[in-house]
Amino acid sequence: MHRAIRVTTASCAGFYLFVYGVDRPETALYALFGPVALGILSPIPGSGRQRAAVILRALPVGLVLVTLGTVLAVHTWAAVLGMLVVGFALTFAAVAGPRPAGAAPGLQLFYILACFPPYAPDTLGARLAGLTLGVLLLAACEVYLLPTPPTATYRQSLADAVTIAGRAAAAAASGDRSAEGADDAADRLRETGRQLRLSRLPPAERPAGAGRADRALAQAGAAARRLLDQLAHLRHPPPTVSVVATATSGRGANADADATGQDTKAEADATGQGTKADAGAETDADAPSADLLGRVAALCEAIATALRTGRPPPRSGPPVLDAAMRDFQGLRITQATGPPQSVPPAPVLRRQSSVLALTESARILQTAVRVGLDGRRRPPIPPRELFWYADTPTYLLWWRRLTGHMTLRSVLFQNAVRTALGLGAARLVAGSLDLSHGFWVLLAVLTLGRTTAGGTWTAVRSALAGTLAGALATGTLLLVVGRHTDAYAAVLVPAMLAAFALGPLLGIAWAQALFTLVVSAAFAQIAPASWQLAEDRIVDVATGSAIGLLCGLLAWPAGARREVRRTMAALLRSCGPLITGTVEVLLATPPGTAPLPPTRPVLHRLRLAEAAYLQYRSEPGDRSEVSMDWHAVLITANHILLGAHWLPRFDLPERTVTPEATALARTTAGHLVLATDRVAAICAGEGPPPQPPAVPAYRSPTEVRGLSPLPALIDLEHWLNSLTAQLARIESSVPPGR
Repeated sequence: MHRAIRVTTASCAGFYLFVYGVDRPETALYALFGPVALGILSPIPGSGRQRAAVILRALPVGLVLVTLGTVLAVHTWAAVLGMLVVGFALTFAAVAGPRPAGAAPGLQLFYILACFPPYAPDTLGARLAGLTLGVLLLAACEVYLLPTPPTATYRQSLADAVTIAGRAAAAAASGDRSAEGADDAADRLRETGRQLRLSRLPPAERPAGAGRADRALAQAGAAARRLLDQLAHLRHPPPTVSVVATATSGRGANADADATGQDTKAEADATGQGTKADAGAETDADAPSADLLGRVAALCEAIATALRTGRPPPRSGPPVLDAAMRDFQGLRITQATGPPQSVPPAPVLRRQSSVLALTESARILQTAVRVGLDGRRRPPIPPRELFWYADTPTYLLWWRRLTGHMTLRSVLFQNAVRTALGLGAARLVAGSLDLSHGFWVLLAVLTLGRTTAGGTWTAVRSALAGTLAGALATGTLLLVVGRHTDAYAAVLVPAMLAAFALGPLLGIAWAQALFTLVVSAAFAQIAPASWQLAEDRIVDVATGSAIGLLCGLLAWPAGARREVRRTMAALLRSCGPLITGTVEVLLATPPGTAPLPPTRPVLHRLRLAEAAYLQYRSEPGDRSEVSMDWHAVLITANHILLGAHWLPRFDLPERTVTPEATALARTTAGHLVLATDRVAAICAGEGPPPQPPAVPAYRSPTEVRGLSPLPALIDLEHWLNSLTAQLARIESSVPPGR
């Protein structure tokens, strides 16, 4: 209702002024449709002030589009070519984020209005004046007339989540590892991380732009979610799992434990179920982890303060973790290479590995927040692959975003092509058939088109029924009232309020019926009209609906449903070489001689998969594939990327790895790649390939220590175990036989 009041006030104020005040009908038309285009047809997100800012920035673009449409209206073919370019460019602007995507439909309407006959370049000034006044009135109404209150910003939400992470790290550093309340604490940490998901944030607050600040804040959010999840695992760790996962061997963790027969005290220690004396010994041996966790807690406090104040966290001082992490790793190596009695027990080794991993997440969080709040170009920041954008010019960042989606595998590119072809075809048909009020044909294509053929048909069916009902009511009104314009002036305001307030609530049919009454009442005041105006409305909407439906059937009719399968499968397959490449870096002889595996292909496919997933979640209708956990696939790919970055930085072995450990790690990595390919085949709908052979399990912590107690192998085991468990969860989410 508030939006309806704002748009009706802005539209009618300019319309009545130019119709009855200065007798400029051409100007009145643009003063009316300017607020309607940007206030109703454009789902611009945000508070009143945020929407007003977007509307004001869109005004110069709208003036250019009206000028372009006025000039190209000279010939049908010129208008069609312009429509193809404008339709593609404005729809493809969704790559820039929710706000440009929201303003795109209204901007397209500005070109549509101007590109139809009569060709009248002498009216360009009147058109621009009407559009300017209407848009300025709408911006003023957004700010001063029943404005939408602001919501919490992304920085505020991120700061709150980081504060909770800091408290959890401080509790872990103080030795609070009691089992009582561990489940609830872990669940609260995971739920805090889920609150940072973009799907749970207001669209206007999502850091979706291509600039350094948005990229860095989005990366900071992902790092914060990962840190919270790692702290939850540290608070309540699951039972230790063999490197052999259910995704690879087809057996659960309990089956693996039963098969190995490890029911000794050593196995109890490995799962953290030792005696109180064992727990005390572990706590004493794990003092370095407590110190590092304390540093993480201090860092989180500094990051939260920086997010709230807008000042980047300092580069030097306690928040810097590089030196502390290297000292921690050096101490682990010293312990592992010392006398046998100095080697910590296996639970301590694994806890240290978890602490090092979550500390790296905190370090990435700190760097991302510093880049996001500073915003200026910076020298290369390690790891260079993760922060490649920090020293890249802004225009190159935008160019990379655009070219990255210039592929048939991008759902944003598909939507832009579909929309451009539909609007171009509608303009060609309307111009060739010389349809009266032909812009209604394009308006129908613009407002009724969906990303799936089924969604388009549902919208078209309801719209045709509503248009028919509205045309009957409008025809009756025109026959009864005739040319008494004062009656139409009295009808226009309540009709607009009803259309803009009830239409979104009651559905497309009601919206089309009421909007038919609105446009008829408006045009009847500009020029004499008869009941045939309602007939033209039916013909134009039916023509536009047919064109939109045809485009929906021919151009990617399944929407993101098929594309999300293809992109997720391609993402997982690209991760396989990254897994084996990371293992080879850690096992190279001599240490540190193998080249780092390239991560750019995985990053590119990750962006395409994220875009497909976001659209898939926005498409209503059949959810027969909802059991497939696509979000878990994205998390797994991120986990592989991060391991490929941080393991070689801190975990290069200090000596040559024994042949037994090397063979076991390579075999495990190879079978993990097979498991990744298996899940990728399921994602693609190809059906799972045959089960790979089982991998020999790590027998017990004592036997692992007997092979080699290198921290690098413990961290590698932790990474591979996590990946294996994630792949197993993804595969287990698919019903049997699918």
